[in-house]
Amino acid sequence: MALPAGLLLRHSGKTLTLTSSWSCSRRATLSSASCCCRQRKQAPAPPPRSPKKVPFRVLVHGKTLEDPYHWMSNTDDPNLLDHLHRENSYAEAFMADALPLQSALASEMKRRIPAAVSTPPERWGPWMYYQYIPEGKEYPVLCRKLENESSGWPAAFRRCGLARPEREEILLDWNELAEKYGYVHVGTCRVSPDHNYLAFTVDISGAERFMLKVKDLRTGLIDPKLAADGVVSLAWARDATSLFYTLSDENQRPYRVLCRRLGCGPSNDLPVLTESDPSFCVDITSTKDGKFITVYVINSANPMEGIQRICKRTSGVQYFVEHHTGLFYILTNSPMPDSKWSGDGYYLVRCQVEDIESTKWLNIILPDDDTSIRDMDIFNGHLVLSLNKRGFPLLCSLNLPMQSDLKYQVYIADLKPWYFPQPSSSCSVIPGSNHDFLNSEYRVVLSSPVMPDVIVDYDMSRHTYSVVQQEEVNCVSTGQFCIQSLELHENKIHEGYNKKECIMNSESQIWKDLSRIYCLQREEVISHDGVKVPLTIVYSRESWQQYKSPGLLVGYGAYGEDLDKGWCSDRLSLLDRGWVVAFADVRGGGGGNSSWHRSGSGLNKHNSILDFVSCGNYLVSEGYVQSDQLGAIAWSAGCVVVGAAMNMYPQLFRSAILKVPFLDVCNTLLDPSLPLTVLDYEEFGNPKIQSNFDSIFSYSPYDNIPQRSCFPSVLVTVAHLTFFLRVGVWEGAKWVAKVRDSTCPNCSRSVIMKTSMIGGHFGEGGHHSQCDETAYEYAFLMKTFGILKD
Repeated sequence: MALPAGLLLRHSGKTLTLTSSWSCSRRATLSSASCCCRQRKQAPAPPPRSPKKVPFRVLVHGKTLEDPYHWMSNTDDPNLLDHLHRENSYAEAFMADALPLQSALASEMKRRIPAAVSTPPERWGPWMYYQYIPEGKEYPVLCRKLENESSGWPAAFRRCGLARPEREEILLDWNELAEKYGYVHVGTCRVSPDHNYLAFTVDISGAERFMLKVKDLRTGLIDPKLAADGVVSLAWARDATSLFYTLSDENQRPYRVLCRRLGCGPSNDLPVLTESDPSFCVDITSTKDGKFITVYVINSANPMEGIQRICKRTSGVQYFVEHHTGLFYILTNSPMPDSKWSGDGYYLVRCQVEDIESTKWLNIILPDDDTSIRDMDIFNGHLVLSLNKRGFPLLCSLNLPMQSDLKYQVYIADLKPWYFPQPSSSCSVIPGSNHDFLNSEYRVVLSSPVMPDVIVDYDMSRHTYSVVQQEEVNCVSTGQFCIQSLELHENKIHEGYNKKECIMNSESQIWKDLSRIYCLQREEVISHDGVKVPLTIVYSRESWQQYKSPGLLVGYGAYGEDLDKGWCSDRLSLLDRGWVVAFADVRGGGGGNSSWHRSGSGLNKHNSILDFVSCGNYLVSEGYVQSDQLGAIAWSAGCVVVGAAMNMYPQLFRSAILKVPFLDVCNTLLDPSLPLTVLDYEEFGNPKIQSNFDSIFSYSPYDNIPQRSCFPSVLVTVAHLTFFLRVGVWEGAKWVAKVRDSTCPNCSRSVIMKTSMIGGHFGEGGHHSQCDETAYEYAFLMKTFGILKD
């Protein structure tokens, strides 16, 4: 499984980190293809009986919408639960002949997982923090050890990557929580500045309703008086006795900031800020040096003296604040009307603490040409910038303090940055926790579809880097296809770096990849309007056959989020069987700057869909994938893209997997009482505005299912408890029912729905249970592609 940097364990698309954050999100020319019914395997007969239909009509802008399955949004209706159970039974019957394959896939995925899974220790103050998953367990354990008790341990850990100190303190054991409650999703963890307390939030139902708990790390006891329900984000004051937290409303929107003193109950909580506008969320954090808490700005040393506003609030404008020796560094996308800069996205502002409310900030740092700023981090002697240059992620550091006589505007290049060396195949760069403000090393995980996760420490003072750990890959035989050797080989440094600055600590400090076995290509696909869409393609050099291989196209395209193209050992089960896996970075997702997001959101959402279709056609026309052997997969809001693409061009896809899907876009956005609906107006548009409604209705997957048409096989996975937040369980249930009503009866028998009765939006999340889930999905694809035999 993947082992990212610092106090962060990522496995099968899930992230567990000491500083998790909460987000408000539901987060061409056709090639020839045979009829979807042709050569389709026998499905169980008959499908489950159709759910009841209840007349329901709503008039919107003079258009009458009829929705006989609207009743499913009433999750108290007992017919819904009965229907979900029937669909689960049908899915089980449909997949019965694929059970041997599913079992084989799960076994080989689990065999790839190393027996010991650990993160290297990361220094924070006098402590070394780390995580590991105990052998035979599903979840991680957060631990620490005093650094002065572990002489020589970090070096030894780097050599073997597995050993743990003899004397360790267990801060939080996810496994104990899971055994106690049956389900666990840890949201946010915050250790107090004096390292004596751990404040964390935990969801034990799958409904994403998080409970605050505070543990005294000296006694190991959790104080029941400090518990609070509906908590989202946390921040400690410098005195380590005042804990700020955000509270969510009935729609799960974080809207209020409160301060709780240790030893005091909820009746003594002090109100700090209340946001009454339902279109805004409230988040809270602290600056890296711990001197300020930012919701507006609160002095962490005197948290009760009041809050200070950064700037007048403007819709769509964001501010991210850090502090260094009396100066605020603010990352913002606020318009600069007096500037000659014509760039798009974020830039950096530096100002004195006392000038934070000034309307004219004097020192501005701009990105260079073809580069955008994505994020920042700050240390006592360095400022780290996360950049994107022509679609590729970069990191650089600037020395602090900067010269005091900066011009009004300077470019990053003028400040002599050190660009962190990265391998040429790196597709994702994930920062570690990097808690220690006084540290001069910056930890990241580098990853790609052909490079197992590499944890790297960059020494920003000496301009050197050290490979701390790289994920182990176990050799696995897959029957007909056998990887004789998974010997890693050295990866070159990305072109464009100054080779003189790429100093390694030793010859062994190099990242390694599997590019001799698996080919990784990055293509640019011309979309319907001439825009070039990045498409990342990976396949086995030995097993892939041009024009004959099956393929899987991955998409998302929403909220400006980057598509995860990091390493996943489970994916080898497809690649070694000759599959192609491709990642379409369609508009609406992350693409270097905010314009890529804007051009695929709101009234421009059709671009996301047509970009995805163009990428699918490219895979077929260029011979990467056989014409009738292309599948698609997406999750949550990404299912809008795949669902709409299947409606428009159903014969392009053989099968699809829609995970906790957002499909009933129009009806959901017309109901402002649902969680996240008002917040989603910015992403998809407000259907109360006719132009927005017309656009949404034209692509909404639920409202545009083709009548009597052959349709791809589809696996829909939903979670019963997601009706509390993000995507309702009824979205998938309604869509499946309507597909069965509308499309070819033979095709619709291969549309199945699997409902998890205990998990939430993010699944069940165990270390090995993720292999079972992925094996089920891959077995579905192989069955519906007509290649059940291993």
